[in-house]
Amino acid sequence: MSNLFMWVGFHVFVFAMLALDLGVFHRREHAISTREALWWSAMWIGLSLLFNFGIYYYQGPELALQFLAGYLIEKSLSVDNIFVFLMIFSYFRVPTLYQHKVLFWGILGALIMRAMFIASGVALLAKFHWLIYIFGVFLIFTGARMFKNEEEEIHPEKNPVLRLFRRIMPVTPNYVGGKFFVRKDGLYATPLFIVLLMIETTDLVFALDSIPAILAISTDTFIVYTSNVFAILGLRALYFAVAGIMRLFHYLNYGLALILIFVGAKMVLADVVSIPIGWALGVVAFLLTAAIVASLLWPRPAEKTPAAEPIPETESKV
Repeated sequence: MSNLFMWVGFHVFVFAMLALDLGVFHRREHAISTREALWWSAMWIGLSLLFNFGIYYYQGPELALQFLAGYLIEKSLSVDNIFVFLMIFSYFRVPTLYQHKVLFWGILGALIMRAMFIASGVALLAKFHWLIYIFGVFLIFTGARMFKNEEEEIHPEKNPVLRLFRRIMPVTPNYVGGKFFVRKDGLYATPLFIVLLMIETTDLVFALDSIPAILAISTDTFIVYTSNVFAILGLRALYFAVAGIMRLFHYLNYGLALILIFVGAKMVLADVVSIPIGWALGVVAFLLTAAIVASLLWPRPAEKTPAAEPIPETESKV
């Protein structure tokens, strides 16, 4: 009964916060200022730490450390999401006014997809222990590949989901306010819905990295799920708070690569070497901090780029 109470209580809290976010604070569409984004980001981090304290108080220090490590890993890996969001919004010329709405519904969809990923992942590991080695090798391979590709270009025209969608439903040439669908001689999708599909499909790809990484820290479904949810809920505010300055941390990509390699090695060696959760948390925090400090100490040389031409707010690239 207590376990059911935790699950129900957590979801009531999450949906209440989402309703408060969309229905009260962002009922009217507006461009999110850096100050507002920082406030929301601080609030989500504070709520995550408060929840972490609750786990420590009711379930003990071991699970509390697992939650903190999982949250830190997911939060770190979400930096890549921010870069991709920037490229998607830039490619489709999404007005700042509508970006919050896209990210809100995109993250809501991500929560549902990741819940299914986590449930299936925990169940598979419990039944087929050897899968832990496959997950571990996959993470090591992904981390090694990140060293070669510091930045990847986004090619929406090659996205199979979007190509299939365009065959099913017509798309308007321009944005129609903040609407995802409009009616004119039938039902039409708008470019804003295309952007939402891009956000969802790219998050699905990122989940293939982040979910196995957290499963290397804990196989407790509640801990894995809640740490993932808190990190995702704070992602939208984090995007608006730091999207403009994240490219300053050019060594962060290498830090994330090393984190993936570390947690992958932890999974592969799980039956040989048992790394305490406190040590694992320390390694992740050290790698993340070292990458940020290195970026500040050795900044990237300034690049000469031509001034960008202003883009009309209603023009899209579909």
